[in-house]
Amino acid sequence: MEKNIGSRGGVITVNEASEHSVCSSKGCAKLKVHDWMADLPMPLQQSDIIEVQFKNTRKGFYRNANQLVLRQGDIVAVEATPGHDIGVVTLTGWLVERQMKRVGVDPKTTEFKKVYRKAKQADIEKWIEAIALENSTMIRARKIAEEQKLNMKIGDVEYQGDKTKAIFYYIADERVDFRELIKILAEEFRVKIEMRQIGARQEAGRIGGIGPCGRELCCSSWISHFASVSTNSAKVQELSLNPQKLAGQCGKLKCCLNYELDSYMDARKDFPDTSIALETADATYYHFKTDIFRRSMWYGSEPSSSVNLIEVSVDRVNEIIALNRKGIKADKLLENTTSDQNNSRPNGFTDGLLDEGSLTRFDKKGGKTAKRKKSRNRNRTRPSNE
Repeated sequence: MEKNIGSRGGVITVNEASEHSVCSSKGCAKLKVHDWMADLPMPLQQSDIIEVQFKNTRKGFYRNANQLVLRQGDIVAVEATPGHDIGVVTLTGWLVERQMKRVGVDPKTTEFKKVYRKAKQADIEKWIEAIALENSTMIRARKIAEEQKLNMKIGDVEYQGDKTKAIFYYIADERVDFRELIKILAEEFRVKIEMRQIGARQEAGRIGGIGPCGRELCCSSWISHFASVSTNSAKVQELSLNPQKLAGQCGKLKCCLNYELDSYMDARKDFPDTSIALETADATYYHFKTDIFRRSMWYGSEPSSSVNLIEVSVDRVNEIIALNRKGIKADKLLENTTSDQNNSRPNGFTDGLLDEGSLTRFDKKGGKTAKRKKSRNRNRTRPSNE
């Protein structure tokens, strides 16, 4: 018999017969790790450390001191301060060591807390009761912080599995003295209070969402360490410096601006400075735009007008700059006589994209008019019987 229990953003399916639980909610996809060694025999991937996920993107590593048979999706009770917490097992076996290395946890110097047991029915029911209090607690805490005139935003609240402790995640631009706030919250909710400051990127990861690319936010799905992003990353990639397009849901520059930055920097190693004008015998040409991977640069004779731009290869630009530094003006901007020859297409070449965008691509070739012309031509060429 299976039953579904509402949880933090999804559903926990509990199999009462085998006491095995599977997390099948969308919230459990945050920082999800695929166990590609799950089909190997257990002795080949034994490890007494497991990875446990709590609300949203909070994860931790715990020692399976009691040698419990655990697999991905099990709900377990783990050691906490004070009491115990309830979480979902997300990774077991040898891959946990690789995961710890990725996030910078040293197993030799870290003291891991213990896994007590698989969560019982009473543990799960108490856990669900704690989860149900989180939204109302967050709204009430925001009102209290506003009454105290504190310049902070409480973005999320997470209760411990045994309802003895609550973690308040907040954002603040300046240092906040919340000692009085902690006293009021402790009296209001009768639990131990922990205030944890997070950044705008961490808040977006905890809340989650869909990015402009149509996929789940990177900070919610796989990023655990946030690298600094600057507008220089957009400049190197020739992106428009539009804050609305460059900013993510956190209001900061998108993390994905750094993903292809190294490739662009490698491709631009021999590109000349765009502020250098090209001196030729007929005119002076100024840079307007660059296609990095096509290795092309566009120049125009008018510095304030983008009309009649000419595409020039990077090698040709470097050649002209070298001549100008010697005091020699190039005879012409392009090696060929016209720019059209440089971009001319071979005979019979058709652009599939242009053909697909043609307005007449769905028109039937031939039709009644063509048939009439064919029949008329046949009648003209047919010899008479007279």
